Amino acid sequence: MIGATLFFATMGMCVKFASANYGTGEIVFYRGIVGAAMIALITRASGETLRTRLPAMHAWRSLTGVSALGLWFYAIGELPLATAVTLNYMSPIWMALLLVGGSVLIGASRVDTRLVCTVLVGFVGVICILQPTMERHQLWGGLMGLLSGLLAAMAYLQVTALGRAGEPEVRIVFYFSVGSICAGALETSFISGWHAHTLHGLGVLFAVGVLATLAQLMMTRAYRIGGTLVNASLQYLGIGWSLLYGILLFDDPITGLALLGMGLIAMAGIAAARLRQVVTAKNPMTKSEAHSEIP
Repeated sequence: MIGATLFFATMGMCVKFASANYGTGEIVFYRGIVGAAMIALITRASGETLRTRLPAMHAWRSLTGVSALGLWFYAIGELPLATAVTLNYMSPIWMALLLVGGSVLIGASRVDTRLVCTVLVGFVGVICILQPTMERHQLWGGLMGLLSGLLAAMAYLQVTALGRAGEPEVRIVFYFSVGSICAGALETSFISGWHAHTLHGLGVLFAVGVLATLAQLMMTRAYRIGGTLVNASLQYLGIGWSLLYGILLFDDPITGLALLGMGLIAMAGIAAARLRQVVTAKNPMTKSEAHSEIP
């Protein structure tokens, strides 16, 4: 998990470099090409198949997952790196709200005051980050980063459904990558337009795809062999790596209030993971059997 957080943060650094020369759709497109190629090679070497019985479920998962990925990449280009990463890390809080809130709606449980407190702490952290550290023109990027976390939480729940249906992680990641290729190509062709390549640009795009895929595989293995709560806690190291990259490479401004907000979101996310674990134990139908990237 520590290695996965470092790779994801390094991927975010590469996305920020790439955003100076490429549009968001292009970065998503090339990230998908590299990811699909790597997963296809891994699948071929392991003797598995990429054929699926659930194309509609994969399409819906790709729609939400790729939307979350594109919004996150856009936020990385517009905001300080650690700020964009932290807003995306709201996804565990959103997920706890969706799972426990859904359980309340169907009458399986009552409103959990711990959940309410967790969500409130998370949103206080968001306010601390957005209010003092953003210029007025960055507010849109902040909202997109926050929305990316919500969509990522929805995508994670769809990954869970695919896992319960028997789909292996590599197949889920492969069709997510195919969805990235399709969505990135459409957005770039009809909206933002394609850009000419340089060796530096190609290298950065290739690094985005390789780092994202390796981080996905490492995170999947971490959740398979390690404790869920420990992994959920360790994943917030990604904020620290991103903060370090932002200060050293991009001269990102960091205030004490912003650091407080990042800490609050991290604590709320860990608490949300714990609440989700409790709900899972009580209701096996919500048990997660597959894990995905922070898109």
